[in-house]
Amino acid sequence: MRVVVVGAGIIGVCTAWYLCEHGFEVVVLERRDDVARETSAGNAGVIAPGYVTPWAAPGMPGKILSYLMSREAPVRFRPTVDRRQWRWVARWLRECRLERYRVNRLRMQRLAFYSRDELHELRTALGIDYHQSSGYLQLFRSERDLAMAGPARALLEEQAIPHRVLDADGCRAQEPALSADTPLAGGLYLPDDESGDCLEFARALRRAAEACGVDFRFGRQVGEILVEGGRAAGVRIGDGERIGAAAVVVAAGPESDRLLRPAGIDLPIYPVKGYSATVPLHEGAAAPAQALMDEAYKTAITPLGDRIRVSGTAEVGDADLKPRVAALRTLLKVGRDWFPDAGRWDEASLWTGARPMLPDGPPVLGATPVPSLFLNLGHGSTGWAMACGSGRVVADVVAGKQPAIDLDGLTLARYR
Repeated sequence: MRVVVVGAGIIGVCTAWYLCEHGFEVVVLERRDDVARETSAGNAGVIAPGYVTPWAAPGMPGKILSYLMSREAPVRFRPTVDRRQWRWVARWLRECRLERYRVNRLRMQRLAFYSRDELHELRTALGIDYHQSSGYLQLFRSERDLAMAGPARALLEEQAIPHRVLDADGCRAQEPALSADTPLAGGLYLPDDESGDCLEFARALRRAAEACGVDFRFGRQVGEILVEGGRAAGVRIGDGERIGAAAVVVAAGPESDRLLRPAGIDLPIYPVKGYSATVPLHEGAAAPAQALMDEAYKTAITPLGDRIRVSGTAEVGDADLKPRVAALRTLLKVGRDWFPDAGRWDEASLWTGARPMLPDGPPVLGATPVPSLFLNLGHGSTGWAMACGSGRVVADVVAGKQPAIDLDGLTLARYR
């Protein structure tokens, strides 16, 4: 039984692996020339189930308004005439209420903790090394930022997730390489969270999947999903080639919306532009030992072997993926603030891409009203943290098996 997976980002690659484990003949179609070439290529590298949180959070609308006149804003909103943008914003605003934030965060964490366990099993079974490191430290520059983290800390307490609230000295004891010159009110340390190079993992998993029979076809832009007799019957490539299948899984990130609307599936998925800078380290430099998050700038700093990655900034309404100089300057400023002597900052490799975001935060997994058509999309900035779990869940659903976690709130049903 052939299954076509549309998209070879980290979500698509993981989905293909688990489908192959179930015994399916798997064909992966990707418009780029390799796996993880778009959103997955430059992500933060953070796998932090204890931290995963919806962008729709209490206080975020006010925060965005306060950023409007700032050149170093971590979040930018550019109004357009696109109806999809305003529909997304309206839904996002409703999800910023505390009760909705709690529901959405718990849904995301349920999947993220499961995904981390699946990742550990997979890396052990396949012997994959992707520069993984343990621990995650949130840094709060001001008392205001510390106070805004209150709802998140309350959920950690509720769920008995291991964490420690640190003062400034405690943060610097946990991460001795932090600069003493940058203002620091305190931090939150999550010892069980981790980080690693998503691109390295995706490439290694592609090799393992190919050895198991998965057929990756690159340079193939999917033009449409074929629906015949009321069922998904395959896809048509842009040049007219028809690829038949017993099932189709759409894991195409921001491109998914274009493919799904003709099949009658209208999801409020929207591309949010983000940035990262990957910086080589000076030999022997005092560099971060674990992933960190600067909460003031919503910017992550992640160790990746002999490099560090600084990632952040969210821009709504800018479809142009050309880098904005001010945004990249902000990333490098944050990196230098905390680790001024660690990186060769003038040699930074810069990336910008579109994150496929749903307004409430959790992705959409599983079946659709169109028989044999399945979804694995909308992970936003947490795709790497949820990839293995999402891939396993969707492969189980395609195979007619009961997933290991409750899918309440993680399926298309929440948008009907």
